[in-house]
Amino acid sequence: MRSRDDILDAVYKRACGYAAQEVVEEYAVVDGALELVKRRVTVKDVPPDMTAAKMVFDSGDVSDLTDEQLEAERVRLMRELEKKKK
Repeated sequence: MRSRDDILDAVYKRACGYAAQEVVEEYAVVDGALELVKRRVTVKDVPPDMTAAKMVFDSGDVSDLTDEQLEAERVRLMRELEKKKK
């Protein structure tokens, strides 16, 4: 079972956005045994999520942020909202 901190960390990660690595491996039967033929690793950027950001701010877990960090986050979120409106 996940702890509250684990869940808050996951929500914070989603609120800020992250890069996810995806590995696709293809196997073939060679001489009667499975053998790795191709391996492709891609990195996908997951954009910040406004709902998760709101949850982080509403949970009060921003007390560790400085005023400058809070202002930067506010500006970033406002830009995201403007993009979504267009």
